[in-house]
Amino acid sequence: MPKIRPFEENVGRYEAWFDRYPWAYESELEAVKALLPARGKGLEVGVGTGRFAGPLGVGAGIEPSRAMARLAVERGIDVRPGVAEDLPCEDGSLDYLLMVVTICFLDDVYLAFREAYRVLRPRGHILIGFIDRVSPLGRTYEQLSEEDVFYRDATFFSTDDVVFYLSEAGFGEFVFRQTIFRHPAEMTKADRVKPGYGEGSFVVVRGAKPR
Repeated sequence: MPKIRPFEENVGRYEAWFDRYPWAYESELEAVKALLPARGKGLEVGVGTGRFAGPLGVGAGIEPSRAMARLAVERGIDVRPGVAEDLPCEDGSLDYLLMVVTICFLDDVYLAFREAYRVLRPRGHILIGFIDRVSPLGRTYEQLSEEDVFYRDATFFSTDDVVFYLSEAGFGEFVFRQTIFRHPAEMTKADRVKPGYGEGSFVVVRGAKPR
């Protein structure tokens, strides 16, 4: 079952994070934007309240939480109910698929990535944005997860974990971007976006479906 109860009951708290840490939010947006295809038909899975899809110009999303989806619709996103492990999309119908801070809440990461593979066209791209488990911020989140209403039931992943699952699902040609090199509370401006991973706490991995 999707882990939606905390999001159904705490939408305001979720939204407040973006207002409390605007520089971290901007940094994450820029990291995703750096690898997002410039054109094509795309979809964000776990679109939430549309905080990423809206500014990034991704017009469609999948979201199991009705409370979250309502805000995404208000932000102009075409939202359909559903989960990553069973996408309501036809085979080979998308050019790219985006998941931002979603994988830690999935029931089955491998199945979700196989579903992404199914719905993407040949040479289509999957983008995964997440907090790296072995980064300073990732370690902090994991240590404090029992005290956090959202992360209590989350499973954290390292970049190597994500690449492994993407590879098992059939993806390749991986490209990485990283950002957030300080705790969000210490940021006074957006952090730079760098290639690779291993330094920044927020990582974006882009993989390609073979031709």
